Amino acid sequence: MSQASPVFSPLYRQIKDLILRELASGEWRPGEVIPSEAELALRFNVSQGTVRKAIDEMAAENLLVRRQGKGTFVATHNDPRAFFRFLRIVPNEGGVAVPHSVPLECWRAKAGQEAARLLEIPPGSPIIIVSRLLEFGGRPVVLDEIYLPGETFQGMTLEMLQESQESLYTLFETRFGVRMIRAEERLRAVAADRNSAERLKVGEGAPLLSVERITYTYGDKPVEWRRGLYSTVSHYYLNELS
Repeated sequence: MSQASPVFSPLYRQIKDLILRELASGEWRPGEVIPSEAELALRFNVSQGTVRKAIDEMAAENLLVRRQGKGTFVATHNDPRAFFRFLRIVPNEGGVAVPHSVPLECWRAKAGQEAARLLEIPPGSPIIIVSRLLEFGGRPVVLDEIYLPGETFQGMTLEMLQESQESLYTLFETRFGVRMIRAEERLRAVAADRNSAERLKVGEGAPLLSVERITYTYGDKPVEWRRGLYSTVSHYYLNELS
C-alpha cells in the first residue's frame, strides 16, 4: 500500500501560521500594532519578502490591517470599517444603515446534540443562548438566536448586553477576548411562525430568510452558532462575490 506524500507548505505560509499562533495566544491584541517586517524577519530567521507575503495574505483575509506610515495592526471589530463585514442586510433604497441591537433574553443551558456538534463541545456542556432583535430605523428586521460556549463566555448576562453600546462582536472581543475571524452561512426560505411574526411585526406565515451561521476564531475554532430570521419587506441580503 502506497503512503501519502507529505503536504508541502510554502515558507511564507509557515510564517503566517506562526503569526496566527501569536495572535491566538494574545501576544498582539486586536487594534495593536505588530512588529515591523524587519523585526519579524529577524525573529523568524527569514527574509523580509517572506514576511511581507505572509502579511499581505493575512491583510487580504481581514486578519491584519496596514496603515500607511503607521505600521500593521491586528484587525479589530471596533474599527468602523469592519462593522459591516458580517452584516449583509441592506435597505431596499440602498445606502448604509446602522442597526440598533435589542437584547431580549440571555440564559444558560446544556448543549444538545446539534449545538455540541456545531460548536465542537461535548454534549451537555454549558452554553449561553442569546435572543435579540436588530432594528433599522425603529423597524425590527432580524431576529437572532445565538448559541455560545459557556466556558468561553462566562459572566455574560442580559444586563451586560443591554448596557453595551458596542456591536455584539466588539463586545465578544473586548469583554471576552474572542475575535471572530470568519463565518460560514447557510440560507433558505421559511415561513414566519407565531413568535417570529410577532417579533418582526409581519403576518404569521409571511416569507422570511433563514440565515444560519457558524463563526470561527483563531485555529478554526467554532465559537458561535447563530440562527437568524430576516424580514425582507424593506431590506435584502447582499453578498459581494469576487
